[in-house]
Amino acid sequence: MKKGMITALIIVAGLFNPAARADVLLLVHGYLSGAQSWDASGITAVLGRNGWQRAGVYAAGPAGIQHIPVKSARAENSFYMVDLPSEAPVLVQAFQLRQVLLAVSQAHKNESIIVVGHSAGGVVARAALVRGQARNVKALITIATPHLGTHRAEQALDATDIPFPFSIVTDVLGGETYDTAMRSRSLYVDLVRPRPGSLLFWLNNEPHPDIQYFSIVRGKDAVLSGDYVVPGYSQDMNNVPMLRGKSSRILIPRQHGLDVLDGNLIINLVVNLS
Repeated sequence: MKKGMITALIIVAGLFNPAARADVLLLVHGYLSGAQSWDASGITAVLGRNGWQRAGVYAAGPAGIQHIPVKSARAENSFYMVDLPSEAPVLVQAFQLRQVLLAVSQAHKNESIIVVGHSAGGVVARAALVRGQARNVKALITIATPHLGTHRAEQALDATDIPFPFSIVTDVLGGETYDTAMRSRSLYVDLVRPRPGSLLFWLNNEPHPDIQYFSIVRGKDAVLSGDYVVPGYSQDMNNVPMLRGKSSRILIPRQHGLDVLDGNLIINLVVNLS
């Protein structure tokens, strides 16, 4: 697939060629999620049925990145899932993802790596690639990712910005959702719409690796609607200043979460990588 903006409406499953040429997929989850999201959506089952072998999970923990392998026969193509602290700031997660990329690169020295990031995981993946450790990486695929931020992050910051002494009441009575939002405030700050001094303003103006980029955009139209979390224009990497005209865009009429159709779409994109 040539670089440049390609708008497509993909509704049917099975748009794949079994002769995939890529070697390794690295799946990066989004906010309030984990490695299990790729299983729960049915994506890993689709990959497995089409010749992709589960190779394990890289999990971030107190002792650093731990590889939890899967004992199975070696297949030509394989995929890993990453388990990151999804409430942490983008650069914290990106640092850990860089360690994973280095480990996967060392384990697959002669193979290509395709990184797939969902939602905030796409921003984390892009930050990791921009800051290095992109060896062997051939492409980045992002799904419903707020590359230009989201008003939802700004709303969450407003909802948790409660001055003293009123904050005492919410700290005591706020409940689990409020507690989660408070823990996530640093991440919300990273996902506000770009402005001077913000993380996305910095990231979107940094040189990016010369790899292939694919933006899977959720919603009925790619410009305005998007999904209930991220506007369509924000999901399109062509709107990132340093990636204009470099990302293929695929429009999917689905909501924000991962969908089993994403498995077929990922395979289709990987097959057509040049």
